[in-house]
Amino acid sequence: MSLSERWQHIQLPEKPYQPKVAGRLVRMVGLTLEAVGLSVRVGDRCMVERKQAEDIEAEVVGFDRERIFLMPIEQVDGLRAGARVWPLSVAADVPVGFNLLGRVLDGTGRPLDQKGPLQDVDQGNLQGRPINPLHRAPIRETLDVGIRAINALLTVGRGQRIGLFAGSGVGKSVLLGMMTRFTQADIIVVGLIGERGREVKEFIDEILGEEGLSRSVVVASPADDSPLMRLRAAQYCTSVAEYFRDQGQNVLLLMDSLTRYAQAQREIALAVGEPPATKGYPPSVFNKLPKLVERTGNGQEGGGSITAFYTVLSEGDDMQDPIADASRAILDGHIVLSRKLAEEGHYPAIDVEASVSRVMPQIVSEQWLRKAQLCKQLMSHYRQNQDLISVGAYQPGSDNLLDVAIERLPKIKAMLRQSLHEGADMAASEKQLNDLFPSPPQAKQ
Repeated sequence: MSLSERWQHIQLPEKPYQPKVAGRLVRMVGLTLEAVGLSVRVGDRCMVERKQAEDIEAEVVGFDRERIFLMPIEQVDGLRAGARVWPLSVAADVPVGFNLLGRVLDGTGRPLDQKGPLQDVDQGNLQGRPINPLHRAPIRETLDVGIRAINALLTVGRGQRIGLFAGSGVGKSVLLGMMTRFTQADIIVVGLIGERGREVKEFIDEILGEEGLSRSVVVASPADDSPLMRLRAAQYCTSVAEYFRDQGQNVLLLMDSLTRYAQAQREIALAVGEPPATKGYPPSVFNKLPKLVERTGNGQEGGGSITAFYTVLSEGDDMQDPIADASRAILDGHIVLSRKLAEEGHYPAIDVEASVSRVMPQIVSEQWLRKAQLCKQLMSHYRQNQDLISVGAYQPGSDNLLDVAIERLPKIKAMLRQSLHEGADMAASEKQLNDLFPSPPQAKQ
């Protein structure tokens, strides 16, 4: 008799979520639970019995013949061998709707802010639904994010997906907080995935503030959550943004970070036996990333939009990290934050030369684009010759382009600096760029 047949005769007491036939927990390795006697699919949800506490929810993440692999979304203390496992018959829906504004939720939609239960919410699908690429509206409008360096030189389009690439401690969270206050968007959805618990509260209280929170939905899954909860939190905040886009709203989605999402999937994949491929990341990680990112962007013509900013951690400031490299390929541009600029007190520490917005040529005038390109060219040329200038070896007049760079670099740096509570709208950013270059000089090298 097979293990599956052995457990089919077990009759269990009625509960709201339990059918009469259940499986049994036979093994636990790390965070992975193994059960037998279940007829379920990958992605289905189950409840696992705990004698001294509430039953815990788990998700089917794989199988091997008759054995089902489950990943719990909560702490697994109190589980025992032989515990009963019931498949849930309800769909994996999550709460969405306008009543979520101003709330802080976990990866399953449960409130974390002690403001009471959610009222009058709709239900959304955690996995979202794909959009025919031919039905998406093209990116035609600029989006004012309130950051002068981005508005002027790395202009973002409404519906664009862009990455913020940086190591730790160079101002990613501060830059995201500035965007929540200054960006011209109807709704803001913030996903804090895998961050330290202390940083979650600091971001909400000090960086986001009451004004920013009032038009935002925050989904938080700190680093001590299970990998499945972190994975769900990223999917959930995307589902919330999709709901608002379907209602015709222009949404700003800020996810910090895409790297933690990939690491959560890596933990799950390795736990169920998937072999590592690129620097320890299994292939499923690189399959999950585009599926998540492609859910954002513009909706159908005449509908809403999701402009998404994803932070990508560069371990040791290595921009060739597998996740950073894969993210650059699937996003519509990248903004690199420089540790060197941060150490010099230059904030926001945006490395304009290393950054690019792929939709900028389609949404700004040709003259604006020429001036932005000239600005980056002058900064790059100055950097290449900085050693000669520093030791006094450069003779003025020998390089016309470098002479222009030396003259205008202080004004360029002043334009790119911006304080935490200072907003710079699109018109002001364009004006400063025009003041810097009244007419682009035809410099000769």
